[in-house]
Amino acid sequence: MLAVIGKVEKELSPECKEFLYMGTPPRGLEHHSVQFICQYYNKKPRYVTLYNTVDHIPIYSAYIFKRSEGEKCMDVPWMYEPQLSTSSETDEMQPFPRSYVHMNFEDAQAVLDDYTNAILYERGTLNPDEHQNEPDDKAATYTLTNVVPVVPEVNNLIWDKQEHMIRKRLNNYCRGTAHIVTGVTTSGKMIRRENMNRIAVPTYLWSAYCCVDYDHNTPFMNRYKFPSFAYYGLNEDENNDMVEVSVQKLEEFLKKTEFVSQNFQIFVGDCSIQAPEKTA
Repeated sequence: MLAVIGKVEKELSPECKEFLYMGTPPRGLEHHSVQFICQYYNKKPRYVTLYNTVDHIPIYSAYIFKRSEGEKCMDVPWMYEPQLSTSSETDEMQPFPRSYVHMNFEDAQAVLDDYTNAILYERGTLNPDEHQNEPDDKAATYTLTNVVPVVPEVNNLIWDKQEHMIRKRLNNYCRGTAHIVTGVTTSGKMIRRENMNRIAVPTYLWSAYCCVDYDHNTPFMNRYKFPSFAYYGLNEDENNDMVEVSVQKLEEFLKKTEFVSQNFQIFVGDCSIQAPEKTA
């Protein structure tokens, strides 16, 4: 079995900045307990995650959309990231043991047992395998550092439906590279295990894409959703749908939740063709 390699980085390397529009991560999410993870699989970078080592969930995963038919990747073991706890261990993300044993990295990240008795929630991936095409890219999404707890109805019906819709839209109308950032907000609710707060439960799920090279003959019902668009929704049973909005409207909404700072911006230059190059 090929090992997944995850580099925990304070400053992203050039090879991992490629997953961010213009090489620039979203701003306004700075916090002492977050770390970048450059997610590698089979010696290649696959996507980037901003991970909260206190809440034990990713704040967002940023990736490049790959045109696909949406097939699921099957029989891939869930992985964990040894580097989140100590620099002395391997930098290769490892499959979880078949039976539970206490592992010294649990203070910094979620483990499978955190989800075992969390019957109200399922593991929801921020970078979904259906937005990838190559088997290695799909396999690299099966790590708990890319997972948040999601209400089953939302995960299997509402969120899944939205991922399908975005895949088809980008398949059909994005001619160049599409950058996607998918993240969460939290409000203090936690999943507990053995009388300890273990995993933060997202209040909102959100996602935004940026594709500056798109088909300008796209029918209007989709034309106005380029070069960028976004959506968000509550992580609750009674949630009926995701709300599709402009990226700017999503940013305004997230600022009201106070989860992000007032300078929050997902894509530098708001995903415009004239966006300025980042300076040193």
